[in-house]
Amino acid sequence: MFMEYFVPKDSIVRLIWGKADTILFIFGGAAAEFALNKAVDWLYFTGKLPADPVGRLFSTVSYARKIVFSEKEAALKAIDTIAAIHASVEKSRGASIPDWAYRDVLFMLIDYSIRSFELLERKLTLYEKEEVFDVFFRVGERMNLVGLPKSYSQWMVMRKEHLQNDLAESAYTIDLLKQYKKQLGKVRYWILHEGQMLVVPKHVQLLMRMRKFSFIMPFIVLYKLLRVLKLDALVKAIILPSKYRADINKLDIFR
Repeated sequence: MFMEYFVPKDSIVRLIWGKADTILFIFGGAAAEFALNKAVDWLYFTGKLPADPVGRLFSTVSYARKIVFSEKEAALKAIDTIAAIHASVEKSRGASIPDWAYRDVLFMLIDYSIRSFELLERKLTLYEKEEVFDVFFRVGERMNLVGLPKSYSQWMVMRKEHLQNDLAESAYTIDLLKQYKKQLGKVRYWILHEGQMLVVPKHVQLLMRMRKFSFIMPFIVLYKLLRVLKLDALVKAIILPSKYRADINKLDIFR
């Protein structure tokens, strides 16, 4: 019996979301940008994000991977669940999450999927970038989001506009970064911060007062070699919190 998937088995999106290190860079970059988003107060409303920011990361990853690797009906159900969760939060708060905030999340997933893969693997072709865009466009379409770009080229224009209009440092920014530092510890937080420098757009670097050069860039070259030698698991075991090590190992489908 033919099984239809939301994301075709030969799609570059499966390769991107099938490696733990790529996913960690995706959400490392998104964590920095989330902290600057003008709608970040919505992430504070339930109190779950500041209480356990790393745990919330893995919760988000689980939904994203259900969409990427499940057959079509299961993926659509996962998207509907995400929409229902947001609707419940909106009802509790008595207000609606801005349309641009929903688009920002999709835009981040597109952008950091591309940036993280290119950092760790190779440059993507235009066709592959359009594949990434198409997957998350269909997610947004299923959620009935308005104002979505219709093409990858249109998305690039809108992405720049959103970066300029929707980001600003706030008290939430400062507090959220403190929570990450508290949960990860000084050394791991430093590694996170240095890694974020490698994938976030220039405007995010500017607002976060990041250097243009990351001290771990030379290590990325070494890490790629260790991955070829199948020694990358040792590196992850050293630098990642033991509490989340099992969750991270489960992310590796393609090794």
